[in-house]
Amino acid sequence: MEAGKKRLATLVGCNYAHTRHELNGCINDVHAMRDVLVSRFGFAPGDVALLTDAPGSAVLPTGANIRGALAAMIGRAEPGDVLFFHYSGHGTLIPPVRPHHGWHKPDEAIVPCDFNLITDLDFRQLVDRVPRGASFTMVSDSCHSGGLIDKEKEQIGPSTVAACSSAAVRKARAMPFESVLSHLASLSGIDSLHVGDHLVELFGAEASARFSNGGKHPMPDPLGHDDGILLSGCQANETSADMSPYEAGGKAYGAFTNAVQVVLFEKEGAVGNKELVMGVRKVLREQGLSQHPCLYCSDENADAPFLWPPPHHQQLRACM
Repeated sequence: MEAGKKRLATLVGCNYAHTRHELNGCINDVHAMRDVLVSRFGFAPGDVALLTDAPGSAVLPTGANIRGALAAMIGRAEPGDVLFFHYSGHGTLIPPVRPHHGWHKPDEAIVPCDFNLITDLDFRQLVDRVPRGASFTMVSDSCHSGGLIDKEKEQIGPSTVAACSSAAVRKARAMPFESVLSHLASLSGIDSLHVGDHLVELFGAEASARFSNGGKHPMPDPLGHDDGILLSGCQANETSADMSPYEAGGKAYGAFTNAVQVVLFEKEGAVGNKELVMGVRKVLREQGLSQHPCLYCSDENADAPFLWPPPHHQQLRACM
C-alpha cells in the first residue's frame, strides 16, 4: 500500500458476561462497525484489530491489550493515514480524590474487562504521538464519554435539553466509581480510598499514567498538529444506552453506535464530523433518548469528512 494511504482501526467491545455489570450490545457494536469500515470506508479487513470479551476471543480487551493495540496502530502511522478507535463498554468518572496534586476535576475513563482503567490523560498521550498529517478518530459508546481526550477542544458539547423517556428496553453503559473501587480493592487487598493505589498495586507499569508517580503526571509536548477527533456517545455527566429491544429478530446494540450507522446509511458520500454528530443527536432525540453525543477536535477537523484523510495532508503532499 502507498505510504500515507493506510486505514487502520482498533475496535473494542466489552460485554462483561456473567458479571453484575453485564451489557448486551457492545460486541455486536464492534462487529457492525467493522462491516461499515470495510464496506464504506475502504479499510482492509486485516488492518482492523478486534478485541472483545466474547468466549474464545483471541485477544481480550484488558487495559494492557487495548493500550498495546493502540500503540501498535499509532506506531505504524505515517502522514496521511487514517486511524480509528471504537470503544463500546462501560465508562466511569473518577472523582478528584487528590486535589493537592493538581487534580481538580473528575476524570473520564473507560473500563476494560480487567478494570485496568484507561483515562482521558492516556488518550491525550496517545493522540500526541500521532504523526503530523495523520488523523486519529475515536468513537466511544460509553457513559461519561464526553472529554475522553484530555484538553481536546469542544466543538459540540453539553446540552440543556430536557431528558426524555424511552419506550425501548435499555441499560446504562455506566459503572459507578464505587463499584470500580470496590472490585479493585477486593483484588488488591489494600485498604485505601484512592483508586490509583489499587491500580498500581495490581497492574504496575501497565496502570494509567494518571496514577503514576504519586499522581504527578507532566503533560508531554504535543508532536505538532493535534489531529485527535472524539465523537462521544454522551456528555461527561450523562449515560449512554445499551439497547435490548425485545422484538422479533431484535438484536442488542449501543444506541449511539446504531445512530452513527443510521446517519451514514442515510447520507451518500463524505459526511463531516460536525454534520455526523448533529445528525446522530437528531436520531437519538427522535428515538426518545436523552443522551447528547459530543464532538471534540480542532476547528479544522470539525468540518473535515468523517474518516477521510485530513485536509492539510493534501497541502503537505503538494509541497513535497
